[in-house]
Amino acid sequence: MYVAIMGYGVVGSGVATLLKKNHEHIVKKSMQSEMELKYILDRRTFPGDPYEHLLITDFSKIVEDDEVKIVVETMGGLHPAYEYVLASLKAGKNVVTSNKELVAAKGCELLKVADENNVNFLFEASVGGGIPIIRPISQCLAANDIDEIAGILNGTTNFILTKMITDGMTFDEALLLAQKNGYAERDPSADVDGFDACRKICILAALCFGKHVYPDAVYTEGIRKITLADVDYARAWGGVIKLIAKAKKMEDGRVSVMVSPAFIQNHSQLASVDDVFNAILVRGDAIGDVVFYGKGAGKMPTASAVVADVIDCARHMERKKFFGWQDSEEGYVADYLETENTFYIRATTDDAAAAVAKFTGLFGEISLLARQDAPEGEIAFVTGSLSEKDLAEKLELVKDAKVESVIRITNY
Repeated sequence: MYVAIMGYGVVGSGVATLLKKNHEHIVKKSMQSEMELKYILDRRTFPGDPYEHLLITDFSKIVEDDEVKIVVETMGGLHPAYEYVLASLKAGKNVVTSNKELVAAKGCELLKVADENNVNFLFEASVGGGIPIIRPISQCLAANDIDEIAGILNGTTNFILTKMITDGMTFDEALLLAQKNGYAERDPSADVDGFDACRKICILAALCFGKHVYPDAVYTEGIRKITLADVDYARAWGGVIKLIAKAKKMEDGRVSVMVSPAFIQNHSQLASVDDVFNAILVRGDAIGDVVFYGKGAGKMPTASAVVADVIDCARHMERKKFFGWQDSEEGYVADYLETENTFYIRATTDDAAAAVAKFTGLFGEISLLARQDAPEGEIAFVTGSLSEKDLAEKLELVKDAKVESVIRITNY
């Protein structure tokens, strides 16, 4: 059996390395007589690379070669990955991908095409990198009615927040360190603005609740506005700040999905997840809360998940795994303004006593927070439960104080 890799970057090269390093073990697990890498598609050249002889630039060589039964897509991005994966599935080839953007945007369509052509489209590595999560949800937790899933799904933002919490770095200082260590790209927008976590929670929500969740329907907020003052107030409250992606099934059949910074209580299983580590909490009716923890990215951890899917494809050759979800209708993802939360609010004012009275009048009973060395005129408090719409309307009425920060509070 022959395998082709599309994209010879960090993950693709890791897949090639792992296929060679653990060749005998992988062949045995795959229940095939042999498994060999035949092509590596990339526009770049790699002089002196051990796989230089396998490099090609023409995708048609892969799609037209009947000997290639499994195609691994590690190119990233939506185009041309989508076109290449679609063509591969239509040609009767199994496809494995680590591409979260592709699965979040086109997963429902590609799963349907795979089903029509009696092949598999697998993407374990697209959410948790090396953390097993897709297969456990679809198989190990299949007996559960899952009503909520949440977690820390981006290692870059978690590293930045950890440095702010433990080392007192500012956001800009922590971001610079993340870039220096290779955790953040030169343009860190996908990570720090929450888009990466959004794509991942869309995939998880689709898997848990049975309908596709499109990223543009999800309220997404990153961590750029988090300050050391907010970190101090979270500590005074009894917790830490994490970027949380969450999805919850609503009683009317819709789902609530959101990505935003959040206060997490110190006793939470998610509070101690630091540095580049990720954690995903699944809440089922039979099992309760289950947390999956590990490195959410990295060359070999992600390659491990990709190759596991390659083995799964090989074991299910000529037969389709029962796996996937339906498309969704407009309005399936509830408007975030309908959701209810408790909130941390930090504001500055020339008259703290008057501002506290104003906020108390607007929100009812509030819990004031304090921190050392707070500047004069700074106030911070936690509200009771109210909807996002109510919060926005109440804050519009505040004229004698400047709201500097609003952060949601979770119950995980």
